[in-house]
Amino acid sequence: MGKLNVTLCGIEMDNPVIPASGTFGYGYEFAELYDINCLGTFSFKGTTKEPRYGNPLPRIAECKAGLINAIGLQNPGIDRVISEELPKLKEVFSKPVMANVGGFSVEEYVELCARLDREEQVGWLEVNISCPNVKAGGKSYGMTPEDAAEVTAAVKAVTTKPCIMKLTPNVTDIVSIAKACEDAGADGVSLINTLYGMRIDLKTGRPVIANRMGGYSGPAAFPIALRMVYQVRSAVKIPIVGIGGVSSAEDVVEMMYAGATAVGVGAANCIDPFASKKIIEDLPRVMEKYGIDSLESIIGGAQ
Repeated sequence: MGKLNVTLCGIEMDNPVIPASGTFGYGYEFAELYDINCLGTFSFKGTTKEPRYGNPLPRIAECKAGLINAIGLQNPGIDRVISEELPKLKEVFSKPVMANVGGFSVEEYVELCARLDREEQVGWLEVNISCPNVKAGGKSYGMTPEDAAEVTAAVKAVTTKPCIMKLTPNVTDIVSIAKACEDAGADGVSLINTLYGMRIDLKTGRPVIANRMGGYSGPAAFPIALRMVYQVRSAVKIPIVGIGGVSSAEDVVEMMYAGATAVGVGAANCIDPFASKKIIEDLPRVMEKYGIDSLESIIGGAQ
């Protein structure tokens, strides 16, 4: 059988498959269905300083090739994540986990990353810079190279663990933002986060989601995500976690050829809770079909 293992920011993983943040909770819910230690790792639910109820209902709208969500970073807050969620997770997951962090100011990002940096089970910090900067009119930190670099440098100054900056695709030039993160000290980047989208209820003539717009994810996003991963790979030397519309083992291999070291599975987990497990189990077949001896050997091979 071919070698599935990869190394992400200095940490070895049994395989490159990572359920994406917001689609896998804190892991233990899925552990009731199967042994989640088969995963490379997973990125747990986006965590903020204070508990958040999230956006008003309804928050989700179905699409023909995916879904739109406007959850609003619903989570119990950092105190409970450390005191309750991580201990429960440790009972069912023995590998390093990826901690997803959301902040509404640079100071909040710094505090969260510093606290999670002290947690033994946290292997990587995935810093979501798609969050709105409340001090600058709500524009996301990931919208400009300058803001992205500011957050990156700030969190790197207080952490010893790898910091992977999660980038929004809703920009003119994602490459310049990825490069700014690398120059500011990022250990990796993950892309893409969701695309802006909306649905309208024809019975009412009003947006389906209370928030009007939300983040689109699903199979139709895959070619866009693949293109952005390919572009970023040509510009940076740090590892990439490729995310967006991945729903099969073939998608994982394609994303790795484009330049991803590891691959996030998002919306597919919402459709089938066994999606990530099935993808991992199918990887050996796909590798044999295309004559791939080692997944690590194909990273960026399409460049």
